[in-house]
Amino acid sequence: MQIERTSKEIIIRIPANINTDDLQDFLDYARYKELTSKINVPQKEVDRLADKVNKDWWAKNRKRFIKE
Repeated sequence: MQIERTSKEIIIRIPANINTDDLQDFLDYARYKELTSKINVPQKEVDRLADKVNKDWWAKNRKRFIKE
């Protein structure tokens, strides 16, 4: 792997034989860091939103996992 920094960007060269799922996970994380780099939100707010998302997801998907 090679990393090069220019005045406008960072260029990463990765061997073609890398697992594409792992590469996608890395790219998703890099995108997340890019999008959130200028956001200043208290952790308490992040936790509250995560709880809401999890509750909403569970309400929609519960039947897929629990057979009653």
